[in-house]
Amino acid sequence: MLTPAPRQTALPQNARPRTAFPRTTRPRAALALAVLLTAALTACGGPSSASDEKVVTVYSADGLKGEKGDGWYDKVFADFEKETGIEVKYVEGGSGEMVQRALREKSHTQADVLITLPPFIQQAGSKGLLQAYVPRGAEQVAGADKAADGTWTSVVNNYFGFIHNKKELPRAPKTWEELLDPAYRNKLQYSTPGVAGDGTAVLIKAMHDFGGQEPAMEYLKKLQANNVGPSSSTSKLAPKVDKGELLVANGDVQMNFAQARSMPNLAIWFPAKAGGKPTTFALPYAAGLVHKAPHAENGRKLLDFMLGEKAQRQVSAVGGGFPARKDVRPADANAVRLARLMEGVEVFEPDWADIGENLTAYVDAWKTATDS
Repeated sequence: MLTPAPRQTALPQNARPRTAFPRTTRPRAALALAVLLTAALTACGGPSSASDEKVVTVYSADGLKGEKGDGWYDKVFADFEKETGIEVKYVEGGSGEMVQRALREKSHTQADVLITLPPFIQQAGSKGLLQAYVPRGAEQVAGADKAADGTWTSVVNNYFGFIHNKKELPRAPKTWEELLDPAYRNKLQYSTPGVAGDGTAVLIKAMHDFGGQEPAMEYLKKLQANNVGPSSSTSKLAPKVDKGELLVANGDVQMNFAQARSMPNLAIWFPAKAGGKPTTFALPYAAGLVHKAPHAENGRKLLDFMLGEKAQRQVSAVGGGFPARKDVRPADANAVRLARLMEGVEVFEPDWADIGENLTAYVDAWKTATDS
């Protein structure tokens, strides 16, 4: 709660300089009073305190901001600023990168709201980077898509996937094994596990599809012969695929669906293990209020706004994603196309507790297997 600044007009009448004072003492008395008032204003968190600033700083994983200023963030932040007068300052990077930045700043917090993908949102919570706040409308978010302790809530649902250049590669590969073909050498890339959320998702899906860590690492070791190399940001891969520099890359449904508006050669697909069904898993954008946020009240307002019904209805129409709220069922053209895209794809639920606990070990195993 903000402490009201002292009101200068509330000074008692007898505290004012009297006309009986010598002329030479009046400036001194006035100066002393001004110094006292300035100190009081500063000490009580007056107009110059950070909590009174009409600003909110968001650290987010990439994907929800449009390449041409036409993404869900662009629309929602503009509406929020217009409605509240609070300016949104936006910082973007890989999922792990944003958590690491917030961790480095823990003693001098800069961000108010952190938005990132699993398992990094769970990691942020375990490292004490988030404080509990349950936004309005969170009761309509599925239990698996929010923290039991109230430290984070999904604001946009999403699914992991791959992309291909449909001009140079009209038929999408069907299996992981197809990607080992020498035809994909230096034409395939996936973002770095442990740094990018979608890169980490490659590990999670491979371990699921191949039946464990060891067979997944054996496969990724073979795939490394075709892999271009590391990338800290998944969003940077789509333009390369669209131009034909790459034939295949990893991504996620929301981001790539939105990018396809300006990148006509992109198409989304879901790999399967040979003989199996295509699979994916939910990879939502989850938001939390940062611990010791400098503009915490503004952060709460933004979280409420993003989970509001109006913003949630824009998730598919504007952002190309899936609403986090169960009671919001959009019927726009994008929502219909997204539902069709997911037909026949098996959705599994990762063991996030295990992944959160063993993420470092899994990433280290990947580094060893791929010599990265």
